Amino acid sequence: MRMSKLFFQTLRDAPADADVRSHQLMVRAGLVRQVAAGIFEYLPLGLRVKKKIENIMREEMNAIDGQEIVMPVVQPAALWKRTGRWYEIGDDLARLTDRAGRELVLAMTHEEVITELAGGVINSYRQLPVMLYQIQTKFRDEPRPRGGLIRVREFTMKDGYSFHTDIASLDEYYPLVYQAYFNIFGRAGLEVIAVESDTGMMGGTMAHEFMALTEVGEDTLLLCDECGYKANRQVATFVKSENEDQAVEEALPLEEVSTPGVNTIAALSDFLEIPQSRTAKALFLVATTEEEGEDKEQFVFVIVRGDMDLNETKLTNALKARQLRPAHPEEIRAIGAEPGYGSPVGIHRDQVLLVVDDLIVRSPNLVAGANRDGWHYTNVNCGRDYEPDLALDVVAASAGHPCPLCRAPMRAERGVEVGNIFKLGTKYSEAMDATFLDEDGSSAPMVMGCYGIGSGRLMASVIESNNDDNGIVWPVTIAPHQVYIVSLATRRTPEVTEVADRVYQQLQEAGLEVLYDDRDERAGVKFNDADLLGIPMRLTIGARGVKNGVAELKLRRSDEINELPLDDIVNQIQAVSDAESAAVLAGVITESLQ
Repeated sequence: MRMSKLFFQTLRDAPADADVRSHQLMVRAGLVRQVAAGIFEYLPLGLRVKKKIENIMREEMNAIDGQEIVMPVVQPAALWKRTGRWYEIGDDLARLTDRAGRELVLAMTHEEVITELAGGVINSYRQLPVMLYQIQTKFRDEPRPRGGLIRVREFTMKDGYSFHTDIASLDEYYPLVYQAYFNIFGRAGLEVIAVESDTGMMGGTMAHEFMALTEVGEDTLLLCDECGYKANRQVATFVKSENEDQAVEEALPLEEVSTPGVNTIAALSDFLEIPQSRTAKALFLVATTEEEGEDKEQFVFVIVRGDMDLNETKLTNALKARQLRPAHPEEIRAIGAEPGYGSPVGIHRDQVLLVVDDLIVRSPNLVAGANRDGWHYTNVNCGRDYEPDLALDVVAASAGHPCPLCRAPMRAERGVEVGNIFKLGTKYSEAMDATFLDEDGSSAPMVMGCYGIGSGRLMASVIESNNDDNGIVWPVTIAPHQVYIVSLATRRTPEVTEVADRVYQQLQEAGLEVLYDDRDERAGVKFNDADLLGIPMRLTIGARGVKNGVAELKLRRSDEINELPLDDIVNQIQAVSDAESAAVLAGVITESLQ
């Protein structure tokens, strides 16, 4: 492609609303443009990268017997009602009505449609297992799209679905997808880790997220360097222990203490000169659940130890809630509690679901609110002073907490989720009546797996991990072009144009992808654009080089410049390209699923 013909525009400065490096560089390099919040259009160079990523996905899915299909973005609401997700998912699901009054959705995922398809085609165990996948547009009405392509509303996803006769068959296939995902990310030049994750709205029995470690990530990951434990904070656990001085404590009498103006855990700890671990933190929430197709609200009073934080994902899953929201002050007072001084002692229990973290049961003599402004109780004991409805793990793991497997201190990292895989089980096949006849002629629901990667987010994550002060540094495997030819021809040196044209033609005929900067621009502009676009190999052809029979080669990832003979330029560039590809592929991780 000649730059003089290319539809693109580079920008000196990034848009003011571009808050992460990948967003800034993609816009400045003319890869994408924003149409609306969370909605982007891909320009020619950006689309080339996207297609290369998607071709890698296809190759890896085909290698594990995946078969590509395409399903509709617009789907009948009736399918989503059959699984219950029409009622479970809130405003993220875009709902619409056609001219005949039929309810439709813009698909944010395709479990309902694929399950109906499989149920209509698969009749016998002899047709299983089978893996179907697509690369298709999705729409999720994100309330706060951010980070360019990191979190968007409209996006392209490779989503795959496998169907099996039983759990054992799914367990055998799941690790193949697990490794295929490492292959995809490695071939794209992105290092990732796989962590245990929440199944969320997808449901199922097991899930893993593939995370690119970066400070712009929205997820917090807990990692153990001793034993290799890795989990998203949403589901991470840790070894909980009582304070040493509490382990042998007897329950002491309940007492009131005046604490004027002390309405936070930190202030309470300072006022009474006790560690926060000797306090009980009260949290007031309202959970929305679905009951017979109708929303139902339940006041939830949660108690965790003062030095810990509530994990809302764990609580949401335990309550099977659609969503949680903070309770309003008037709602808190209606159950007999006081904001800032809340306690389970003396509240109206018939109006409240009382949940405590399991460590609270083992922590005697805590300081908690007295449900009066300016007063607290000392020596509050679960089981004596109040009885919880539920006692379970509802706190979030943090850096320094003991690993649940080996007790070594864990560390926390930020990450962007670039892919996920789920063992769905029979949740959707039972709801959609997707059954098959087994060997003895009995009907059984198909067991399912689900596997997704967003191509745009993967593209952005590669840029987040591969850039410098001058622009993008593409891995050669997904770069929009492999070679960037810079012609330094002037009106006085037509021979440079002749040589540059010839080299451009030769490299293209050899199968190399070339971007030829033949524009009538200053050399500095061309070099700056070359760095911004991040093409792996820059080949400069100027008058001095033509006279000496050489061209200058600079790799984007290096400052070193080498001279290559023009009479062997194709072989030389091909060799460098092969070496660059081999270097990327050497980074592919092979990891056993624990």
